[in-house]
Amino acid sequence: MGVAMLHMGDRPAELRRALATLRAQQDVELDVVLVGNGWEPEGLPDWVRTIHLPENVGIPEGRNIAAREVRGEFIYFYDDDAALPSVDVIAQLARRLSSDDRIAVVQPRGVDPDGKPSPRRWVPRFDVRDGGRAGPAAWFWEAAVLVRRTAFEQAGGWPGHFFFGHEGVDLAWRMVDLGWRIEYAPSVVIHHPATPAARHDVYFHTNARNRVWVAKRNLPAPLVPVYLSFWTGVTVARVHDRRALRTWAGGFVEGIRTSAGERRPMTWRTVCRLARAGRPPVV
Repeated sequence: MGVAMLHMGDRPAELRRALATLRAQQDVELDVVLVGNGWEPEGLPDWVRTIHLPENVGIPEGRNIAAREVRGEFIYFYDDDAALPSVDVIAQLARRLSSDDRIAVVQPRGVDPDGKPSPRRWVPRFDVRDGGRAGPAAWFWEAAVLVRRTAFEQAGGWPGHFFFGHEGVDLAWRMVDLGWRIEYAPSVVIHHPATPAARHDVYFHTNARNRVWVAKRNLPAPLVPVYLSFWTGVTVARVHDRRALRTWAGGFVEGIRTSAGERRPMTWRTVCRLARAGRPPVV
């Protein structure tokens, strides 16, 4: 099984913890590839294979590069600030992915190790109480997720040009449209710090641009304005900082004016499948 990681040299303590808990995993044989995203890998254990990228190519493209290099039909995408609180996390996920050839993705439940509330974006449910219910999902959290390579490659991998934000929604929609299934397994727990996504300077710009790109790439034409109108309203209601809203608006305009990449609109059958899984693709 492959493990695909990224690191920028900015959180060495977290990386050490992530690797230590990865090394402790039992009943799985792991091939670990770490991409230095604008960072020259150094000081890593000899069981970690590395790739040096002179420049930061963004999260989704960095993950694509790691996925192409790593060996195994199952790929565990693993954030460098995550950790595995028990020695059987990956084995549990692998058993679930192996249980049905139609499953493309199994996502565990993310829990902050210091007890902070989990952000809503970690749970692929509208009702996030008690970590959300298990079962089929319409999207997934990208930070720590086990993916079937066949489905990943068939769907075209992560949208590398997104740089940061909404790449998981894009990949999930394309997988579901191809007939694959996404499973949420909240009984399997991983640790991840509950940091706000907006801590990144590029967040508001790429969040808006990529939201438009996701719609342009994947939705049937009548749903594109519905989806974008809904999320525009949500953003205006949630964000009260004028500077942040201006940044968001600039990203939105860029998304409208620029190419989103290959357009593959999902079928109406997929729209219904996503709705049954808990998230109609207009919200």
